[in-house]
Amino acid sequence: MKVLFIGGTGTISTACTQLALSRGFDVTLLNRARRESFPGARQIKADIADAAATQAALGNQQWDVVADFIAFTPVEIEQRLALFRGRTSQYIFISSASVYQKPMAHYLITESTPLANPFWEYSRNKIACEERLMRALREEAFPATIVRPSYTYDERKVPLAFNSQRGNFTVVDRMRHGKPVIVPGDGLTLWTMTHNTDFAKAFVGLLGHQGAIGHAFHITSDEVLTWNQIYQAVAEAAGVKAPQLVHIASDYIAACLPDTIGNLFGDKSHCAVFDNSKIKRFVPEFVATTRFRDGIARTMAWLDADPTRQAVDHEASAAWDRLIAAYEHGLKAARSDRRTSPTGLINA
Repeated sequence: MKVLFIGGTGTISTACTQLALSRGFDVTLLNRARRESFPGARQIKADIADAAATQAALGNQQWDVVADFIAFTPVEIEQRLALFRGRTSQYIFISSASVYQKPMAHYLITESTPLANPFWEYSRNKIACEERLMRALREEAFPATIVRPSYTYDERKVPLAFNSQRGNFTVVDRMRHGKPVIVPGDGLTLWTMTHNTDFAKAFVGLLGHQGAIGHAFHITSDEVLTWNQIYQAVAEAAGVKAPQLVHIASDYIAACLPDTIGNLFGDKSHCAVFDNSKIKRFVPEFVATTRFRDGIARTMAWLDADPTRQAVDHEASAAWDRLIAAYEHGLKAARSDRRTSPTGLINA
């Protein structure tokens, strides 16, 4: 089976590429070739944002499956439609589980959960992409399949509710130096972490699956943890016995750091518990087997093997120190007011 992966070297797509190759798929990667390619994979070097250059690089080639890991806006979907009409039997769009309704009406998320996220433009763009592909399916039989990952990680990524995009190691560095780390809310929100090798099992099972055309699937682990448990597992993997977790309301965090609104209110502040029965019906062999404590231990071992991998965002860390200081100042003032209040209710 001939498969074209647009991207192919990211957190999610790396494991998918490796598994597809191990199962004998004829895999071609279309990307800018900034990372080392995989043995056995063909390479087409092109910037997908340059439609003319990409068309020239693709030539007249056709594929059984095109899997797109790097489309984020409806404009990009229009370009993909123009590129791949008539040259693939299945186009798989990687969406996001953050498209599901926020705030949630029911704790358990299924593929029929409404799509609505007023807090995060990223998610709204993904919804618009899905809608455009479904219209193309209805109007011109474009063979679209939609896949919605949730928080998926690998050895390169420390997945937490509150971290720096520019410095993935920042929270771990703070833990190891005895500095407090921020956990949004009370830390009891339920979340699902998925290792990329588990995601790949289900994803590769969808490649060439004609019964999946027109369907949407989320692919996640079935292990559900609280954010407190997730932070504790990260600390344990980092060799920190008693991390200083500071629980701060998402409202307060967003007021102090407005750029966190989308990530918090559009995703991490809400429970993420998924019903995976649909993907298991389509790919019966899919079972997520990597417990978070084991996956994050592998992540930490990989990061510790080379100090150059331990990127720390000192600017973000300083901003977090100011946020924590402001929060603790407010707590101190509240405690002082409680001690001096003449009312029995407050004194109690």
